[in-house]
Amino acid sequence: MATNGTGSHAKTLPKAKDLWHHLSPEAVARRPSPLKTAFKYAIDPRIVSLGGGLPLPAYFPFETISATAPAAPFTLYNDPELSANAPIVEVEVDRYNRNQEPGMIPLATAMQYGQSDGCKPLLQWISEHTETVHHPPYSNWGCLMTVGNTQGWDAALRLLTSRGDTILAEEYTFSSAMEAAHAQGVRSVPVKVDLEGILAEKLDEQLTNWQGPKPKLLYTIPTGQNPTGGTLSPERRKAVYDVLSKHDIIIVEDEPYYFLQMDTYDPGTSATKLPSPPTAAQEPEKYNKFLSKLVTSYLSLDVDGRVLRLDSFSKVMAPGTRLGWIVAQDPFIERLTRQNEVSIQTPAGFSQAIVYSLLSKWGQNGYLDWLIELRKEYTHRRNVCLDALDKFFVQPSAHAPAGLTDVVEWKEPTAGMFFWLKLDARKHPLHGQLTPLQLEKRIYEAAIEHGILFIPGSWFRADQDPVDETVKPADDEEVSVFFRGTFATVPQDKLIEGVKLFAEVIGKEFL
Repeated sequence: MATNGTGSHAKTLPKAKDLWHHLSPEAVARRPSPLKTAFKYAIDPRIVSLGGGLPLPAYFPFETISATAPAAPFTLYNDPELSANAPIVEVEVDRYNRNQEPGMIPLATAMQYGQSDGCKPLLQWISEHTETVHHPPYSNWGCLMTVGNTQGWDAALRLLTSRGDTILAEEYTFSSAMEAAHAQGVRSVPVKVDLEGILAEKLDEQLTNWQGPKPKLLYTIPTGQNPTGGTLSPERRKAVYDVLSKHDIIIVEDEPYYFLQMDTYDPGTSATKLPSPPTAAQEPEKYNKFLSKLVTSYLSLDVDGRVLRLDSFSKVMAPGTRLGWIVAQDPFIERLTRQNEVSIQTPAGFSQAIVYSLLSKWGQNGYLDWLIELRKEYTHRRNVCLDALDKFFVQPSAHAPAGLTDVVEWKEPTAGMFFWLKLDARKHPLHGQLTPLQLEKRIYEAAIEHGILFIPGSWFRADQDPVDETVKPADDEEVSVFFRGTFATVPQDKLIEGVKLFAEVIGKEFL
């Protein structure tokens, strides 16, 4: 069983609602693996175990694994020479931890079978982190390690849905998540959004007028949404939560970008590198101030226990760690543990051992220091992007003497890695001759030819019905074409160049 909320805070809270009726027949049918039930005896030092098929740790060909990582105070550099001189922390994990070094999962443990919910020390660290950040408002919650949010989402689908079921998702959403649902025979239906996120009133109306069995769950990326970059306000999250509680629908909160939240954009700031945050000594309330700035999560609002939160190290450490976790009420965590036992077993021991050792050296506050530095860096990169959008789309230029503000619209991202451009297809010279999808394809191909890649918005549509790009809209109401860009991937000069190149493409197409 996964480690759950602990301490006096957890003891005073009510338990989650009984939501067992939401489980899929597959999830209900899962039984504990008999071999896994015997594992507790195999690791009991009082027992000679000849029952488990566990390799002898002495035969693992790894005596130690080691890594170096930044140390506080964190300062991130793009320049390799500057990075080489930054303070570091050394992480080393050995086979048996004979020196009893704290904060280490020995390789004999990390590289062995067992612990389908994750290595216990790392799981405990994650639980403490979750309590610090989110304070789930019910007592019987737990965490389970995953191989990142993609696998966590696949596990949630198998837990809650069966072939032929329906789920809800934002009108534009992470296309791989929808493909995972589609491959399992699950139909996705879009929920109406604006540039910030889900419209609770529209969602309530949609569900009130629903014909047939209600959707099994809502899949949502509420912070730094992929692809739109939108972040839903606390007030609107509460409204959405209340609607889904009213209609008894589960929320799968996919939050890989949650800690990439940013300060308010100040135009013209991209030329100045933002200063490093103050130390805890300089600002005693540093951590509380940081946490208070984070938007309220659905997990923090979850008085029912109807939220499955997907968290990950992918965007704040590295995607290749393949480490994430699910937070949910204990009955759901127990079913997911049974699923892990017969699928992934557990995330890679290498990753768990190294990441836990690093987190232990950093400590809970040190990890927050790291996240605070990331917030500063992503704020700066976002500022560079928005300044470039203003320079090349708003201000007059050779390719657009009057600017392009009547053609292109965007909303300032306040989290994540993406920005979302909305183009008014009616302003194109061939409007009426090209459908919006044909125009999107034309712009996409022209951009590639011009040396810049933006991703077409239609690729992120939540509905999976094939779209005929030759079909024209039913009337002359506003039609839009969308493109997703990212400010996270390339160096600053390339980011500015990329925005300039795309503005040149749009200027040539529309003017």
